Amino acid sequence: MIIHVKRDATESNIKTLVSNIEEAGFKVHRSDGERRTIIGLIGDTSKVSENDFKKYSIVDGVYRIQKPYKKANRSFQEDDSVIDIGNGVKVGAENFMVCAGPCSVEDLDSTVELAIKLKDAGANSLRGGAFKPRTSPYSFQGLGVEGLKILNEAKKETGLPIVSELMGTDHLDTFVDMVDVIQIGARNMQNFDLLKALGQTNKPIYLKRGMSATIQEWLMSAEYIMAGGNNNVVLVERGIRTFETATRNTLDIQAVPVAQKESHLPIIVDPSHAAGVRYLIPSMAKAAVMAGANGLQIEVHEDPENAWSDGQQCLTPAEFKELMDTINVLLEIEGKTVNKIVQTK
Repeated sequence: MIIHVKRDATESNIKTLVSNIEEAGFKVHRSDGERRTIIGLIGDTSKVSENDFKKYSIVDGVYRIQKPYKKANRSFQEDDSVIDIGNGVKVGAENFMVCAGPCSVEDLDSTVELAIKLKDAGANSLRGGAFKPRTSPYSFQGLGVEGLKILNEAKKETGLPIVSELMGTDHLDTFVDMVDVIQIGARNMQNFDLLKALGQTNKPIYLKRGMSATIQEWLMSAEYIMAGGNNNVVLVERGIRTFETATRNTLDIQAVPVAQKESHLPIIVDPSHAAGVRYLIPSMAKAAVMAGANGLQIEVHEDPENAWSDGQQCLTPAEFKELMDTINVLLEIEGKTVNKIVQTK
């Protein structure tokens, strides 16, 4: 249930209303938007009626939310959420995030050198896999904590915030200490114990869409994190599994406007995992910008042919630079900007 508060309501009257709602046994989510203040009731609202709140003079309207996700719902918060990643980088509304880097962290020197090139080309965050979920148990599984240490060295050199994937609760405390954004991969989108644990942190979370998940299921997974108190969730569209075999996955570009209609959370697009092949990445990245996405996540490697994992879906630094030149033109059309790093070593 949500309550629309009248524009001329005083802060004192709003606090009184909130206090009375809490005394009735509900948690309150307050959203002060450009157009109005919205009070969201979290709990079992079946025991109250709309008339219980319409009696307050500051109440403009009372509405029940029929969809199962509440805090992620656009009705709960009309204005776009803006998530602060750190070092001046934000994602959401007019703030566009470009996250780039290798699929897997391989060694210190190559990671630092690549991070410098990515920053120079226009990236404002660094992705890198330290713990790698692989389809085959015999494939390279990542460097683990050592990989996170390497990413932190690259951050010291460039100031780029770090994005890396967490596979389970065992290393959660380590990730909270060592990365700026915790990425949850498609395979873990419905790992509800993990999502609940993330809800107890205040870290920004990249929540990738499961390869067979509907948009509603995706938003319900975001709700698990937000229900715990962590509202710093970024949705990541990375392609879904369809009958098509020409590409690794099928990029659901329609998911961008649909998710933005349903939710206030930022949504970014990962064309690398969607395509699975290098030549499709630039066109899909440009399509994502024009669809209204709030950011891109792109895999880049100095020598894709010899990458330790997923080299076939990595751009070279030169290809990434060329793509960014075009992306910046499109962002100007869309009224979005890539935040510059404000803090370096």
